[in-house]
Amino acid sequence: MSSTDDWTCPKVKLSNGVKMPILGIGTSQIGGFSQDTVLYAVRDCGLRLVDTSKYNGFEVQLSEVFRESGVPRSDLWVTNKLWPEDYGYESAKMAFQKSCTQMGVEYLDIYMLHWPGGMQPGRSNRELRAEAWRALEELHQEGLCRSIGVSNFMIHHLEQLKQDCTVVPHVNQVEYHPFQQPRDLMEYCRREGIAFQGYCPLAKGQALSDPTIIQLAQKYGCTPAEICIRWSIQNGAITIPKSTKRERVVENYQVFGFQLTEEDVETINKLHDGRHVSWDPTNVE
Repeated sequence: MSSTDDWTCPKVKLSNGVKMPILGIGTSQIGGFSQDTVLYAVRDCGLRLVDTSKYNGFEVQLSEVFRESGVPRSDLWVTNKLWPEDYGYESAKMAFQKSCTQMGVEYLDIYMLHWPGGMQPGRSNRELRAEAWRALEELHQEGLCRSIGVSNFMIHHLEQLKQDCTVVPHVNQVEYHPFQQPRDLMEYCRREGIAFQGYCPLAKGQALSDPTIIQLAQKYGCTPAEICIRWSIQNGAITIPKSTKRERVVENYQVFGFQLTEEDVETINKLHDGRHVSWDPTNVE
């Protein structure tokens, strides 16, 4: 795989009409970060969705990736997130502008609230979420964000946001893999017109050694990683695997040449056991 001519990444139409690639590359402090690998994914593999956050600390490196890739800005989908220490109307706007400057972009394709909890003593999480979200609504209205969303929000967080604010999030990004399948949340998002996005699709590698996943990989003549990513996409989740190795990047994105049967999708659906490999926002008020 060397260019977009070799594969086509479907897009998900968000509730505001903007189309978002269903597959991208994630970045995280955990497991390391390779600027060269992300550049390879964008420049050589034709990947267009790059997901990051202020919290991860890779904004400057990604600005170099975008510049060196030679890909027009309009062809990229850039995701960034507001960290809770910046929740608040003015602080959110300042953090947004700083992130754009660090990344060398004039706008973001989506800007998200990173976490439902706040970091300001004496103020409720709900109050802080609403104040930060109103800032994002204005950024969206001003055209500085093509869309706005949330990350790690559960149903009760989304319900409160709907009551307190005007714009329903266009996307909700949460942990999603064969062992963590928040079906009630997915159904809620579908019902409310919120696109569902999943991170940690390989369960930080735990899914790659699962006997069921290995068996299906043998059946389809592919890798366990491809099975997990293909399953996620077929369940309608925008999916952002991360990797620091070029060969893994190629592997992760060769998932549009085959399709799992409904029976095999259901087999993986049964692997859900509720485990988290990342942050668990369930009990955040």
